[in-house]
Amino acid sequence: MPLPFFYTEPISSTNNIVVLNEENSKHIVQVLRMQEGRQLKLTDGLGNVYTAEITEAHKKVCSVKILETIFVQPAAHKVCIAISPVKNNSRLEWFLEKATEIGVAQIVLLTCERTEKQHIRLERLKGILISAMLQSQQAWLPILNEPVKFEKFINEDLAQNKFIAHCEDQDKISLKESSNQLKDQSTILIGPEGDFTTKEIKLALQNKYIQVALGETRLRTETAALVSATFLCVH
Repeated sequence: MPLPFFYTEPISSTNNIVVLNEENSKHIVQVLRMQEGRQLKLTDGLGNVYTAEITEAHKKVCSVKILETIFVQPAAHKVCIAISPVKNNSRLEWFLEKATEIGVAQIVLLTCERTEKQHIRLERLKGILISAMLQSQQAWLPILNEPVKFEKFINEDLAQNKFIAHCEDQDKISLKESSNQLKDQSTILIGPEGDFTTKEIKLALQNKYIQVALGETRLRTETAALVSATFLCVH
């Protein structure tokens, strides 16, 4: 039986005793009914996986002793999905969950000309990423920051491989066919439900983004993002 797996804030290398937060403590002691002496695993989402033993089983401040630390190397090919949030929050949350399970390294929320205005609950979204990371037994949490304007992001993106997916009828290469030859970091831009504007596409091309096709059918925003993540992460 695998040990229960939890997320924790970064742990100091000199700190062998860690006091877990109330949410983790409650789940460990009240839900799982774990007592002193039982073992569990922790990750900080930065590649460190800790094997720990419960030293104090308190439902609000459960303490554990670190027994072993293992560092998991990140994926050689880091993938960033820059996606315009959709107006249906549940569809965005579904994408975040699946992208984390697949192994996406970073998710950028793009504010485009046709992006529908909405309230982004960043803490809730990060909670979804954490849950998906733990469920899929990974040690790296995708980076997710505040929404950023399209123009600002593409001017600052330093990825070696830069792509844009859109619906306009222009010459494109197949992302699926080209993904096997990629190394280092790749970024793909996925537009809002009304697609990128012609101006935004032109600006991306000026910034050395390559136009790509994701298949023969027109996809929803979150579906296009997930297909892109699959092509880029899974070989």
